[in-house]
Amino acid sequence: MKLQIEKMVYGGGGLGRRADSEGEGKAVFVPFTLPGEIVEARLDETSGHGDAVLLQVIEASLDRVEAGCAHFGACGGCQYQHAAYAAQLRIKTGILRETLERAGVVELPEIQVHAGETWGYRNRIRVRVAKVSGALRVGYSRRGGDEFLPIEECPIAAPVLWRAAMALLQLAEMDAAAGRWLSSAVEVEFFSSADESRLQMTVFVRKELKVGFAAVCDGLKRLVPELVGAGVALLGAETAQGGRRMERPKVEAGWGAAGLMYGATGREYWVSRGGFFQVNRFLVDEMVRIVTAGRKGLIAWDLYAGVGLFARALAEGFEQVVAVEGGPVAAGDLAKSFKAKGMRAVGASTAEFLRGAVVQRERPELVVMDPPRAGVGREVCDLLSMVCAREMVYVSCDPVTLARDLKLLVDSGYRISELHMVDMFPQTFHVESIAVLSR
Repeated sequence: MKLQIEKMVYGGGGLGRRADSEGEGKAVFVPFTLPGEIVEARLDETSGHGDAVLLQVIEASLDRVEAGCAHFGACGGCQYQHAAYAAQLRIKTGILRETLERAGVVELPEIQVHAGETWGYRNRIRVRVAKVSGALRVGYSRRGGDEFLPIEECPIAAPVLWRAAMALLQLAEMDAAAGRWLSSAVEVEFFSSADESRLQMTVFVRKELKVGFAAVCDGLKRLVPELVGAGVALLGAETAQGGRRMERPKVEAGWGAAGLMYGATGREYWVSRGGFFQVNRFLVDEMVRIVTAGRKGLIAWDLYAGVGLFARALAEGFEQVVAVEGGPVAAGDLAKSFKAKGMRAVGASTAEFLRGAVVQRERPELVVMDPPRAGVGREVCDLLSMVCAREMVYVSCDPVTLARDLKLLVDSGYRISELHMVDMFPQTFHVESIAVLSR
């Protein structure tokens, strides 16, 4: 079928419409297209959601460019490499605004856009490991499925990460014992400091391996001097949740340091191996500035605090800062570095903390929250409306859950005074945003 693409939708596809038997336009979603393009596409019979396969671009947009990676299209990691970067920013800003408006959040300020380097920005990658034609290879999942895709490059990763992945394969070829050990690996995660001077590695396996890991790490250290620590994680049974594999690895062995010091905003943060930290090494400082700059007072709360990225900066402007984190790894990291007068780390879920705060009638002047993709949800929104902080800053990595939560908060009496789109994930459909709410 021949379609004209009207707009891009969250997830990476372009929306076109085909006439049905009643003459109405049924939505069709075509990947790797751009607004205004005329394309030929074929419906994907395996999908019941109007997904299509792009056959050819008949009339291309002026925003169409050559992809920066040889694996673009086959790899499931990037969706927008065919779009000029200015077009990517327009697309994401439009999706953010439309998603909020569709949820009923209509009184919106102008969206402020913040961008950085478009390649080499990721400080973390997790690659799959498998043998192909008898040789060990690293790769990702092929787009739209779980099939292994061997890859030769990943331009969005910090150079040291990809160099380490290639060195691991080199080590397997050079050292037979290391090769035998690595052939049992399922996935490998690399995490580096912003300046690429320190590197952590986690190897995920399906069966327990008693010996050989230290020799692998020693060998890799000779090839990649930045390696400061590594660990083995034993994967358990997989369970499906939202179409993604959910695994709870059990830590089996360690080598070297258990984490690394990550420099950001002029501060050092301890991040344990496997712990969470913002993935874009170029825009972390800008994100912290948006969230914290110029804000001061008596009491601030940092909910879903992680390692204390925002809390540490808030402590310079508030007499008391409470950082709340429920994840055991992040909570441990937070407790290590969040020790100063007026700073308190709480190891609890946000909902648990807020329930107690409501009973105790605690009233902060500022609440900052950076929840996972699922957002904060109705209970937390209801509790926050009872706490009634003068100002809240909501950091989100999913516009859909953000829109749901903002609707609840606006209905409880808040207004959105600032809205930012911070492009933490160039070349992909992911949208990071920051909303400032005031009473």
